[in-house]
Amino acid sequence: MPVTDVLHRVTALCDVLDVRVTAEEPLGADLLTDTAAFVDAEADRIRERYDVTVPRHVAASRALHDYAWSAALLMSGPWFLERRVPLIRPQDIRVDLATASYEVRPTEALADDLLDALTAHMEPVLDAFAPLTRRGSRALWGMVGDDLVSGLWYLGRVLDREDDGIRAASEILPGPTGRFPTGAGFRNLTAADGSCHPTRTRAGCCMFYAVRPAEACGTCPRTSDAERLRRLG
Repeated sequence: MPVTDVLHRVTALCDVLDVRVTAEEPLGADLLTDTAAFVDAEADRIRERYDVTVPRHVAASRALHDYAWSAALLMSGPWFLERRVPLIRPQDIRVDLATASYEVRPTEALADDLLDALTAHMEPVLDAFAPLTRRGSRALWGMVGDDLVSGLWYLGRVLDREDDGIRAASEILPGPTGRFPTGAGFRNLTAADGSCHPTRTRAGCCMFYAVRPAEACGTCPRTSDAERLRRLG
């Protein structure tokens, strides 16, 4: 199956993956040269959606998180489905500043290793974002690792194969590996009725707590196990 077809399958499965696969020159902003404009647009979206004005470094982290999650799933999705890793460069992806949707034009080139491909893709992106996020290398690579793991976990749930998604993420990141400071780190929470629920704690904050302090994400270090179980119930 051509890489393009596999990516179409991934985007069709993942409703929250706002990406259009195209054979044409992708339209929109180049993240490496229009980084500041992307961050400004994210700040505007946060203000419109949540009626709050966040510091610029928070908007930068939110924008980077959205991009990293999408880019990682474009590579990890085909790997999960067919053990093939499309070789996607930053210049192959463009973003619509108004909607934060993406266009990607893949080639048929394949990478030998998912982590190597994602690392090569994200290195220049993190270099561009680092000054705007005010975060160090470990925190930024922690975020990328979180987004890689989160995407595989999400895809597993979409396919009703959550355990497979967790195993895949744990296979890719069994512990600190390369630029990634931590492993997938899944564990189980046991509810009062005896049911078990997988969870993990993020290594790099997505900063949603700075937008909605009372609604920190379910894998945030700020979210206690009791609160996680309450939400799951």
